[in-house]
Amino acid sequence: MIHNATLGNNIRLIGEEVSNVRSVSIGIYIKNGSVDETILNGGISHFIEHMFFKGTNKRTAKQLADDMSRIGGRINAYTSKEYVCFYAHVLDEHLNVVIDILSDMLTNSNFLKEDIDKEKGIILEEFAMYEDNPEEVVIDELHGIIWPNQPLGYNIIGTKENIKNMNRNQLLEYVNDRYVGENIVISVVGKIKFDEVTSKLDKSFSAIKTGKAVNREQATIYVPSKKGFVKEIEQGHIAISFPSINYFSDDTYALNIISVLLGGGLNSRLFQKIREDKGLAYSIYSFIETFHNTGLFTTYAATSVGQMEEMYYGILEEIAQFKKQGITERELIEVKEQIKSNLIIGMENMSARMSHYGKGELLLNRIRQQDDILSRINSVTMEKVYQLIQETFDFEQMSVTLVSPDQSLISQI
Repeated sequence: MIHNATLGNNIRLIGEEVSNVRSVSIGIYIKNGSVDETILNGGISHFIEHMFFKGTNKRTAKQLADDMSRIGGRINAYTSKEYVCFYAHVLDEHLNVVIDILSDMLTNSNFLKEDIDKEKGIILEEFAMYEDNPEEVVIDELHGIIWPNQPLGYNIIGTKENIKNMNRNQLLEYVNDRYVGENIVISVVGKIKFDEVTSKLDKSFSAIKTGKAVNREQATIYVPSKKGFVKEIEQGHIAISFPSINYFSDDTYALNIISVLLGGGLNSRLFQKIREDKGLAYSIYSFIETFHNTGLFTTYAATSVGQMEEMYYGILEEIAQFKKQGITERELIEVKEQIKSNLIIGMENMSARMSHYGKGELLLNRIRQQDDILSRINSVTMEKVYQLIQETFDFEQMSVTLVSPDQSLISQI
């Protein structure tokens, strides 16, 4: 059974008591990401996430790490386009300790100038590491060209200039504005007593003010685009994308079925045709990204420079065939079972369950219960899948990014 509560400062709490485990996963979700930034402060959400690990008025950065090490737990954080998450996984007997650590980080962090200056160098190194990963580059560059001059198209890390210009007052003002009760969800799953956890969290996070939730009503405008980037790498990397649904859409489950069938596994159309039959790629897959008011259906692939052109047109041909032929009844039945199995097995993991609840409450203001999800997957029809295939794969709306060491390849897209 899922429990709900609201703390005194309007932080929403979601919890589930799971008696047959000995661990607890906790996640603190803040509705603030790169989509809420401007061109002048892009990267600030990610920078702030890092700073919360740099020491408080009670613990140094080393003591934060030592305290987690003593209880054998895991603690980390990440920044996404639409939210920031701080999470931990510990034995149930250590839950109070990890709550103390997380609350100390989020309410008492120092943001010392010397730590900020040091972190600039660390994040610039992270930026360099990102630039050495062409798979990430090709997707981020895709976001940048299809959502030009719009926050959803910004790189989560930010720009080098913005990173260098971060200052203490700027960071603290942003925290004061965004890290507020109405903008936060805490999700706790595992061997817990919900009432006790509620009381503990209410006291530990009481220093956070109520504030106002982020408003995301501004439309995002998609611009079909194609662009190539020259980079000294061994392979060419390509992303082919179509505008798609947002995460509120009832078509979520039908689109997941389409994604699995086209490029979601070993027996998907693209894997079998491009990799197994033609031997044109080692890595090829499709995935869906959904946001507040838009989404993308993207296929990514990488191969040697000499095969890039053949692979690119091979992917387009397979998508066109998929659009023309649709799917069979047997494929629909099989992929439904695959998706349901992955869901059920995944939700047996406490961290995955905690994440599902936290993100659902934060972004959707509701939690999709497992039985409801299974029912919705079962209810997807052949007609709905065919309709969504036609709507999604509009080649006039297609966007492409290519990262390659060969300048001549860029003209091929």
